[in-house]
Amino acid sequence: MVSERQGRPVGRRLVLGMLGLGAAGVALGPPLQDRLDAALSGVREGDPTGITGLLPGSGGFRFYSVAPSVPQRTAADYRLAVDGLVERPTTYSLADLQRLPRTRLVKDVQCVTGWRVPRTPFTGVRLSRLLDAAGVRPGAGAVRFTCFDGVYSESLTLEQARRTDMLVAYAMDDRPVTHAHGGPVRLYAAPMYFYKSAKWLSGITVTDRVQPGYWERYGYDVDAWVGKSNGRDDAGID
Repeated sequence: MVSERQGRPVGRRLVLGMLGLGAAGVALGPPLQDRLDAALSGVREGDPTGITGLLPGSGGFRFYSVAPSVPQRTAADYRLAVDGLVERPTTYSLADLQRLPRTRLVKDVQCVTGWRVPRTPFTGVRLSRLLDAAGVRPGAGAVRFTCFDGVYSESLTLEQARRTDMLVAYAMDDRPVTHAHGGPVRLYAAPMYFYKSAKWLSGITVTDRVQPGYWERYGYDVDAWVGKSNGRDDAGID
């Protein structure tokens, strides 16, 4: 999950080493850059400072995690549970999600600290479709998201969760979501600051009320609308 909060400083040796590796990836081409991305994913997950955002090939994103390490999930072993106040609890594999009608959103990704990645495509299943399939029970008022890093969580009101621009996403930039970006599957809350878009999504639990997520417990806004109204709510849906 991307958190846009500043972390502890890192040493000069680590900074120079990471920048050197990134430069090597650019100089020697995409195959090496792909291997560097995989090799550095462990560093990125354990680095809450944002310095990995300086790496070539990061696409303008900064990589953060609140867990010291994050286990890998492959396309074959990934599972997403939908449970809580529902009539039909369901567990989805990645293939199950990919067989459902897809939605592609192209919007700016906005961090609460100010960095932005413009016109980023995310593809997946509308969250509302999974809620409808599970059958939300009377008395439900919110949705809680948990992640297989074992630490991060987020919440939306049920009304927010039913918006057409809330996705359970398995593709980003028209490619599978990488581990570093929160794959195989992540939440994409398009109209909200990016800390709401939980990475490494493993659970969707319907609840009676909003339970503040990880960063909300440190004072972040629970709703997190970009600029209150970002002017882009109707852009890029297909």
